Amino acid sequence: MPRLGAHVSTAGGVSRAFARGEAIGCDALQVFVKNASTWAAKPLPDAEVRAFREARAATAGPGAPAPLPVVAHASYLINLCSPKPEVHAKSRTALLDELGRCTALGIPGLVLHPGAHLGEGEDAGLEGIARSLDAVHQEGADLSARVLLENTAGQGTVLGSKLAQLARILALVDAPERVGVCLDTCHAFAAGYDLRTDDGYAAFMDEIEATIGLPRVAALHLNDSVFDLGSAKDRHATIGEGMLGAEAFARLIHDPRWGDVPMVLETPLGDDELGHQRDLVTLRALRALR
Repeated sequence: MPRLGAHVSTAGGVSRAFARGEAIGCDALQVFVKNASTWAAKPLPDAEVRAFREARAATAGPGAPAPLPVVAHASYLINLCSPKPEVHAKSRTALLDELGRCTALGIPGLVLHPGAHLGEGEDAGLEGIARSLDAVHQEGADLSARVLLENTAGQGTVLGSKLAQLARILALVDAPERVGVCLDTCHAFAAGYDLRTDDGYAAFMDEIEATIGLPRVAALHLNDSVFDLGSAKDRHATIGEGMLGAEAFARLIHDPRWGDVPMVLETPLGDDELGHQRDLVTLRALRALR
């Protein structure tokens, strides 16, 4: 069974994520390490860092010899290729801060939307992202957490909708070993990758191998899509109730090539906030029945 989980709240302290994840049946977690809608936040208290590490260590045991896989998601404000000097500077500072928080907590990967060129052009944007990553890596030379570039739906001037764009950033950055990838199913579908058929999924996997390489994929976001193929619209739907459909997810979670890559949900919670729990049940049923 793949390591299936969800993005969970850290309200009241990051260490509370584990109890919340356990309550809904998570085998993997994604969290924010600070408020995702702000540039800066107070430092994590030492006691909370210790509590997080202890809570994660406690998830290992006879049935789970390794601790629960955890990734973090970066602030949505960050734009590493912004042509606006203030936003550009704040983006680098914020990314460095969040990588520092991840390192302190022992979280190995920070999922990041690559950025939007805002009219400067694709080439300039990709170059700008790489140079920003270089600057952050140089200043945070002692940080262990990696940036995980996330593929995007392709709305507006946002970069990363094509795997070739992610591969270009990896080729441009000075320390590619410090950068990985997180793939989102909704974003891929919205960007034109048809994951609904055997042939479409096979083509997607072939392109992964030819561009970024499967070993670079450190996390997956499992999200159905409200909008149809190639819409360039980023709107997540409940598993099996969107335009992707349940079969696409059955195909993915049965693919042994993903191995131990954590798969986390970012689907709608619903009015009762139990949407992730229901989606985990759906995914595990797909695994059992296929």
